[in-house]
Amino acid sequence: MWSQTYDPLNNAVLSTLAAAIPVAVMLAALAFFHIKAHIAALLGLVAALGVAIFAYAMPANTAVSAALLGAANGLLPIGWIILNVIFLYQLTERAGYFKVLRESITTITTDRRLQLVLVAFSFGAFFEGAGGFGTPVAVTGAMLIGLGFAPLAASGLSLIANTAPVAFGALGSPLIALAGVTGLDLLELSGMVGRQLPFFSIIVPFWLVWAFCGFAGMAAIWPAILVGGAAFAIPQYLISNFHGPWLVDVGASISSMLFLTLFLKVWKPATIWTNAAGKFTGSQHAAATESVAVTHHSRSAVFKAWLPWLILSVLVFLWGVPEWKKMLDGLSVFKFEWPSLHLMVQKMPPVATAPEAEKAVYTLNWLSATGTGILIASIISGFVMGYKVRNLFAVYWDTIKLLRYSLLTIAAMLALGYTSRYAGLDSTLGLAFSHTGVLYPFFGTLLGWLGVALTGSDTASNVLFGGLQKTSATQLGLDPVLMAAANSSGGVMGKMIDAQSIVVASTATKWYGHEGDILRYVFFHSIALACLVGILVTLQAYVYPFTALVK
Repeated sequence: MWSQTYDPLNNAVLSTLAAAIPVAVMLAALAFFHIKAHIAALLGLVAALGVAIFAYAMPANTAVSAALLGAANGLLPIGWIILNVIFLYQLTERAGYFKVLRESITTITTDRRLQLVLVAFSFGAFFEGAGGFGTPVAVTGAMLIGLGFAPLAASGLSLIANTAPVAFGALGSPLIALAGVTGLDLLELSGMVGRQLPFFSIIVPFWLVWAFCGFAGMAAIWPAILVGGAAFAIPQYLISNFHGPWLVDVGASISSMLFLTLFLKVWKPATIWTNAAGKFTGSQHAAATESVAVTHHSRSAVFKAWLPWLILSVLVFLWGVPEWKKMLDGLSVFKFEWPSLHLMVQKMPPVATAPEAEKAVYTLNWLSATGTGILIASIISGFVMGYKVRNLFAVYWDTIKLLRYSLLTIAAMLALGYTSRYAGLDSTLGLAFSHTGVLYPFFGTLLGWLGVALTGSDTASNVLFGGLQKTSATQLGLDPVLMAAANSSGGVMGKMIDAQSIVVASTATKWYGHEGDILRYVFFHSIALACLVGILVTLQAYVYPFTALVK
């Protein structure tokens, strides 16, 4: 058994810099050298293996095994979800149903700002709550492109929108995992996050529209944005505090979609913003008011256009129900103790309270995986739309060819993340944040942001740093529930810059090779929102009346 060490160079600064090399290599390749995403991910993986083996003295076979486990998890569940969501999109687009769906949204509003809130924020939150793991970005990114949004806007804005719901995503999976690794009460954690994120459920829709069209464009529709955000935030608070984490996003998203749609029946903005690019070369007023044709379809045609996505919503929700997943796992799940890795790495204090052997079990749950529910929804929808079996196979094969580099990228990025995790690189970075004393509530929140940025998952970040947050909070005299919850709440803002999500966005919008552009577009928004969460948590830790939100 190999034991992790978190200061392998006997110098905290040098060890921290060494631990940051793999992520720095990958992000620099994407953002500054414009290297294709799959090559950038492979370069980052090579750097991670090099640091793990030569700086951290991790056995080479163990490091390679960790990378292979990460790649396997990248393909299932993440890649499996993306493949099947894009398959459904391809089916609806080729059959002409997506065009009808797009035009049906314009009958609610032709204003691009309001379409953005309705689709990216409200509708996307439903998919986050029911499925998570990249589903909302894939669906909303494709829908925004279909509505005519520019690829950069569709990609970046779908990522910004998919933040406030993330902590309660996949029927509360991040908080369930957090309670498991910390031993803290699940309902207390749910309530604490539910007293942090509702502020941002109101802020994010405003931020989203501001990022798209500027402050003046945002201010002109503030009543509708407030309705959409408040209709999400209030149920988010109530359900998380008085029921639990499981149905927070589902209930809040339905509330947001319903109230915003009803509000738009009686309220219209003074100027209809119809330019979908979010950028203007001439008069902003002229660009904002250019005419857009609104095509009205029969109710039956609109119903048929929405039916595939309704089927998808039902099956994704069903696949997220624990009892259903448990039943399917009983029929099909296979678990493998990953060779050369399972119980071969020992996590050490202060990351763990005592030396603890790391498990490495790969779960091949092909039937209960969310992607399988999406595939079944796609097949059912295909038959409803009139496709024959051979046509379904042809479209699926085309989708595989379309996504081959994206799937490779996701596999390589997860391989990098798992190598970093089992080698202890992530923990080295985390410990650097934990040494900030009285400022720990702020930097501890940013630790959650870092965890999601590195792993691509709020659940994984909670598993990685949840124990460290609890230990550090106890040592500093802070409420451990507050800091554990801050890990998850801060983490949601890292979701928009994790490499996995960026690849999903570029894939959904068919903007391959521009991952670096998307990263540059969202990075400021990510760090700025994470800092705002950190400020709120700091106020909750020290300043009345915010301290009243802790209990």
